[in-house]
Amino acid sequence: MRAPSVASHRMHFILLSVACSVLVSVLLKLAPRRGWDVAQMVTWNYFAAALLCAWLLQPPPAALRHPGAPLAELLVLAALLPSLFLVLAAAVRHAGIVRTDVAQRLSLLLSLAAAFLFFGERAGPMKLAGLALGLLAVAGILARPVQGATDRRGWWLLLAVWAGFAAVDVLLKRLALSGTPATAALLVAFVLAFCGMLGWQGWRRLRHGVRPGLRHVGAGLLLGLLNFGNIVFYVRAHQALPDSPAVVFAGMNIGVVVLGTAVGVLAFGERTSRLNRAAIVLAVLAIAMLAIAPRPAG
Repeated sequence: MRAPSVASHRMHFILLSVACSVLVSVLLKLAPRRGWDVAQMVTWNYFAAALLCAWLLQPPPAALRHPGAPLAELLVLAALLPSLFLVLAAAVRHAGIVRTDVAQRLSLLLSLAAAFLFFGERAGPMKLAGLALGLLAVAGILARPVQGATDRRGWWLLLAVWAGFAAVDVLLKRLALSGTPATAALLVAFVLAFCGMLGWQGWRRLRHGVRPGLRHVGAGLLLGLLNFGNIVFYVRAHQALPDSPAVVFAGMNIGVVVLGTAVGVLAFGERTSRLNRAAIVLAVLAIAMLAIAPRPAG
């Protein structure tokens, strides 16, 4: 009789991960209103994330010193992460939290497609059905919520978010297959991303006179805390529920879709069309189907 209560108690890691993920979008949404420079925020976000990763996860750096270490993948990941963060911020600004968070979570469709094509994973009927529903959801999310809207940037930014997060997943998969611990790969990527972004801030200062500011640094450190919180609580959820990976997977992704929709609509007054709302329902169904789909035999 105690097992369900223990499992429900451990679900708080999923809730914390969901909250951190949505709060990242909220902070990016608030940035233009508060006059925060997003590029500086993203820079210091990786400083905070690297420190927290080294302190809390204590990755083994020796794992990256062997001759076959995937340095190329690490460099690509270090360049992709901050670029994707800037795209995410632009998507939240132009397309809203609701559609951006759903597009981000539906990137798992491309990740699964890559797993089928390149990593030998097999797909059963339910998983294929979930992929089909998810693709319909993507089409509905990309639809503009206001008829006659002239801003087409949101559409392209949502596509970039969708593809970009899938690319990160594929890179992490390749790193895992090479035997590189995920924590070590993330630490190196965070440090390289911070160094690269810091160099860019120096160029912006010399070329365009963009001045660093403590308020931008503070917002960036908070962003890094939330960004890393999303990661570490998701890892802790899998550790707390080792026999229920589908519960963690579905709880995280569906939770972000539902909470992100509630925050976007209720807190920021974002408008959604009937097609957008139908797509959100399809996204939840698709994620649930992918989570509970049985693994094919063999």
